[in-house]
Amino acid sequence: MKAFAELYAELDATTSSNAKLAAMQHYFAQAVPEDAAWAVYFLSGGRPRQLVPVRILHELAVAYSGLSPWLFEESYQAVGDLAETISLVLPETPHSSTDGLAVWIEEKLLPLRGESPQVLAEQLPGLWSQLDRPSLMLCIKLITGSLRVGVSKLLVTRALAAMAQLDSKRVAQRLVGYTDLSNRPSAASYLKLIAAESSDEHARRGGQPYPFFLAHALSQPVEQFEGLLGPASHWQVEWKWDGIRAQVVKRDGRLWIWSRGEELVSERFPELDSLVHGLPDGTVIDGEIVAWKTAPRDTEDAFDPLAPTPPAVQPFALLQQRIGRKSLGKKILDDVPVVVLAYDLLEWAGEDWRNQPQAKRRTQLEHVIAHCNNPVLLPSPVLTGEDWFDLARQREASRSLGVEGMMLKSRDALYGVGRTKDMGVWWKWKVDPFSVDAVLIYAQRGHGRRASLYSDYTFAVWDGPPDASERTLVPFAKAYSGLTDAEMRQVDSIVRKTTVEKFGPVISVKPSLVFELGFEGIALSKRHKSGIAVRFPRMLRWRQDKTVEEADNLATLQDLLG
Repeated sequence: MKAFAELYAELDATTSSNAKLAAMQHYFAQAVPEDAAWAVYFLSGGRPRQLVPVRILHELAVAYSGLSPWLFEESYQAVGDLAETISLVLPETPHSSTDGLAVWIEEKLLPLRGESPQVLAEQLPGLWSQLDRPSLMLCIKLITGSLRVGVSKLLVTRALAAMAQLDSKRVAQRLVGYTDLSNRPSAASYLKLIAAESSDEHARRGGQPYPFFLAHALSQPVEQFEGLLGPASHWQVEWKWDGIRAQVVKRDGRLWIWSRGEELVSERFPELDSLVHGLPDGTVIDGEIVAWKTAPRDTEDAFDPLAPTPPAVQPFALLQQRIGRKSLGKKILDDVPVVVLAYDLLEWAGEDWRNQPQAKRRTQLEHVIAHCNNPVLLPSPVLTGEDWFDLARQREASRSLGVEGMMLKSRDALYGVGRTKDMGVWWKWKVDPFSVDAVLIYAQRGHGRRASLYSDYTFAVWDGPPDASERTLVPFAKAYSGLTDAEMRQVDSIVRKTTVEKFGPVISVKPSLVFELGFEGIALSKRHKSGIAVRFPRMLRWRQDKTVEEADNLATLQDLLG
């Protein structure tokens, strides 16, 4: 445990990728396999569910620190991180435990889940007393499931590959699915990550997917496309779907569905189980799971799988209602059916097809889908245009079709790993975000390096037009990204000077600041006072040229729904 806490501190103390790489290589070279297995899990983004309710951690920290509840709360707000706060207010103790990370996770922490408050009150202080301050902070982060490490999965891959003297792409392939909750890290799983390559490795992969190939953002004006990309005819153009990126894996008579987040989601989409009968073994398809409106096949609106317009794709908000449920009853399955819109073939007849050209993979994919003949598996339509300007005109229909723009894929591109350009290029040509001018009305301190600043904001719009006799501000979105550090400090200063009231960690402020907010999607919502929910809100700019009275109103948001 102490060694991993020291690694965590090293990684947190530097922004240098080379320094982080060296620290991880040194740790993996020294760690026993069972500890290294859990270290890879956490460094790669794995987070087990919360083990102990935060309320109980608060109560125990107050009791054993001797602080008054209000003083602990003020300390928490000043620090901005619960684990760090608890580690600072509890009496400091020397590190007496010699147990490694795996023992702490498997034998001491995981058994805490589901225990009564009385048992937790008896066990936690004894565990905490065995740890020094850095290890205690790490321990509480593990308990709360809030451990975040400032390294990318790519950097972890490079560290393992360098330590084991392997090709980093081979390690990346082995790491896919490693952080899924159904796969508990073990010494055996770690040793597989760093094992020498073998000729039968591919045949023994079971349901493991491939690393996802990711697109780069394309933001240049269309007038520059010819010079940057060449003729439009050199590119495969598709809609950019607003769904869940997934791989469908059929091997050994079984079917697996993996999300881009490397989570096994087969049980979340039972209607896709029928693909086990139509797809041959040794098939892996990349595509998008979307909410689907079943259309009668004998009407003029019936779906043509190769047509450029998608009449049956439903808003992501419907799909979100479904994936947010713990259990899937018949009604939700009937109300929000899904299909896979497939756009790539990664494995065929048991062979890795990622090194085949994009155009060849697409042609074979269409044959696979036609032979499967299952309505839950459809090809993502390929769009055609005379030139880039023609495609730009088609792209203008994205909002009405419920898509996010277009995907551009070089016809000779291979299928890479992550967001790389060494095997070809995919571009995402997204439409501009929705935007409105909104008023900052609430603020909360941030976390980490922003713990001392009010950096998390709630925004509102007016509930009536400017000429209304009476109108009020209605909150509709929260955002914390988009401002520079200098702007954030300026806003923090104004927030402190205009504070009206405090509600725990949240303060209300006198309305005086207007921001242009951007967001990717908008939908009706019964959960929000405004009746509106937006996706991925962020601050595009601080509108210092606008007064509060000039901010937008609910009618503006309602118009965007159309």
